[in-house]
Amino acid sequence: MSLQGKHILIGISAGIAAYKIPFLVRLLKKSGAEVQIIMTPSSLGFVTPLTLSTLSQRPVLIEPFNQETGQWNSHVELSLWADAMIIAPATANTMAKMVTGITDNLLLATYLSARSQVFIAPTMDLDMYQHPVTQENIGKLRKMGHILLEPNTGELASGLEGAGRMQEPEEIFQVLNDFFEKKKSLSHLKILISAGPTFEKIDPVRFIGNHSTGKMGISLCKVFANLDAEVQLISGPGVPEINHQRIKQTKVTTADDMLRECEKHFPSSDITIMAAAIADFKPKNISDKKIKKGNNPPVIELIPTPDVLFNLGKQKKEHQLLIGFALETDQEMEHAKQKLERKNLDFIVLNSLRDSGSGFGFDTNQITIIDKNGSTKVFPLKSKDMVANDILDHALEMFQKKLVV
Repeated sequence: MSLQGKHILIGISAGIAAYKIPFLVRLLKKSGAEVQIIMTPSSLGFVTPLTLSTLSQRPVLIEPFNQETGQWNSHVELSLWADAMIIAPATANTMAKMVTGITDNLLLATYLSARSQVFIAPTMDLDMYQHPVTQENIGKLRKMGHILLEPNTGELASGLEGAGRMQEPEEIFQVLNDFFEKKKSLSHLKILISAGPTFEKIDPVRFIGNHSTGKMGISLCKVFANLDAEVQLISGPGVPEINHQRIKQTKVTTADDMLRECEKHFPSSDITIMAAAIADFKPKNISDKKIKKGNNPPVIELIPTPDVLFNLGKQKKEHQLLIGFALETDQEMEHAKQKLERKNLDFIVLNSLRDSGSGFGFDTNQITIIDKNGSTKVFPLKSKDMVANDILDHALEMFQKKLVV
């Protein structure tokens, strides 16, 4: 069992679904996990600390300082102790405080100190969950790298029907177990990811480029790094600095720079994902002075840039997994399959500029995964963090098959 010996920190806020947490604690304890519970003062009316402390075999913590025992409950020590933190149930109020950094209780202070993966299991009534403010806060929490356990649809405490039911203890337990199973699988892997655009100089002030922001590549880096993989990111212009102990970042400008850095790291990589939007052409001649505007616009002769993905495909060893992206505007499937075969990829991630919410600059993406075995998986529109998890799952599945063979 992947949870054996793991330290799980459960934060309970004031939602009716708190009554489910004793069942989750039992599942975790049976799996061999150590469980520490923090309750907000407002949650005490929904489930008793006595029940939870009996099941977890640890005192339930509520206040930073216990007046009766004189014990100081350090939020820093709690966050360092945890291998994972789950806030369940997570109310709209608690999530809003998490987004804004309000620390008016021990749970929120511990959350702000958390170094481990944070899971959030929302519970609330239908209209509260669908409210734009709640959805905006959920989006921000996802951007922070937290894993959201989407609430189930069904009858709510108000009598309404819809989304807002916290996931069942068995579902939450499975999510946690799967997370640590993946960590075990990825902890010794080296991952190479490219992200963002490349810029090809025309003169000292102008260039050929594209609208890529690197958001998809950053999401991929984070999901792999959060599962203990060693990640090397090669990023183009405009991609922000990533501060993560498991991610090393190298910044480049041109397609030639991208090829040089990728070839440097590719031989030692287990899984390589080329999410960068690399320019296909560059000026044959670069002016050393700014080209002045005149009556006769200059003719700029273009030549192909190096095909980074094709070059890596030629060098790929049997144990390595190579993944490419295809952003298409027409004949999407045909073009993606041709690229998959021509560049010796294990699978390709297709997204179309014709799909609303997909492509450059969006926080969402809608993808189709096509692999060399003929398998095709179509996914709905999701946040790029969730898309990254889908890509990780498929990559891990294919990589493990390579190891078996």
